[in-house]
Amino acid sequence: MATREKILFCGNSAWGMYQFRRGVLEALIADGYEVHVVAPADRISSALEKMGCVFHAVSMSPQGYNPLEDLRLVLVLSALYRRVGPKVIFHYTIKPNIYGSVAAQLAGTRSIAITTGLGYVFLNVGVVSWVSKLLYRIALRFPQAVWFLNQEDRGAFVSRRLVESSKCAVLPGEGIDLTHFRQRSAMPAESPETFTFLLIARMLWDKGIGEYVDAARQLGEIHKNVRFLLLGPGGSANPSAIPLEQIREWQEDGVIEYLGEATDVRPAIAAADCIVLPSYREGVPRVLLEAAAMERPVIATNVPGCKDIVEDGVNGYLCADRCAADLAAKMAAMIRLGATARREMGRAGRIKVQRDFDEKKVVAHYRSVIRAFA
Repeated sequence: MATREKILFCGNSAWGMYQFRRGVLEALIADGYEVHVVAPADRISSALEKMGCVFHAVSMSPQGYNPLEDLRLVLVLSALYRRVGPKVIFHYTIKPNIYGSVAAQLAGTRSIAITTGLGYVFLNVGVVSWVSKLLYRIALRFPQAVWFLNQEDRGAFVSRRLVESSKCAVLPGEGIDLTHFRQRSAMPAESPETFTFLLIARMLWDKGIGEYVDAARQLGEIHKNVRFLLLGPGGSANPSAIPLEQIREWQEDGVIEYLGEATDVRPAIAAADCIVLPSYREGVPRVLLEAAAMERPVIATNVPGCKDIVEDGVNGYLCADRCAADLAAKMAAMIRLGATARREMGRAGRIKVQRDFDEKKVVAHYRSVIRAFA
């Protein structure tokens, strides 16, 4: 029996691997590859194994820099890569991109680093940011390619000389499964008694959640029939994490409703009138793709990543980043717009993701790159 070629994926979260890259993993398994996933174990690990992936639990702190722990991570990954012997390794998120790329080089294995967003390192200044950029500059010499999800992120890395421009490529996001995410319920012909805004994200200040809460306070004084929902995991170790006590306080004040975390966001999107993401910066935000695919209008900040999806006045509205007043103005405009115009926005969003962000295009890119490594 012929030995199957192995492809390995490494990230800082099994949940993220399943949530954002399931289509790619399934496609490669269907192609006959032995697909390995390396990430810290969580409740989604078993779902990856049921798909047919070989899962390797490796602990790694997504944030913080402990030289001894980081050295241990390089050694553990390098030994694992030698043992598995993959044809190519795909790394995601900052620590796998940095330490995984070094480990792949030590193991003599080809790798690709995928930067899904610039996040805390580029949004803040200080020692951690400086060290992270230095480590990027060292580690990104080793992968055969570095992929970005938008041109601005690519430009940020190249202009700071963190990576050679010849190595860079830009993907159309991580793609969206247009069969899985589709319209489940039509928006009402007339304005409902209650208008529902929904923000789906990790509970981080960088996602603009503080501005969303401030905007909700402003609108709540004028519109008594509007709900402001939050959905997403909280309590992370991210430096930008919002304390759960703060979220509970907002909820007790009656400003927002916190729905916690959900493995399937489709029912929440279908029940909302508008999806909001006032993030400070993104790669290509998955939630906006999901909302657009389900024909819901969106409001997002006019920043890299978000503006790749939202065409102002066509499938949603763009607002100024870190500005609760402008966000509130755009949310008020969405309420006034009326159901018919919102349905048109929703349809325009679906057309855009079909044209630019179909997961099939992303899968085809992975396949062509893997074949090129033959």
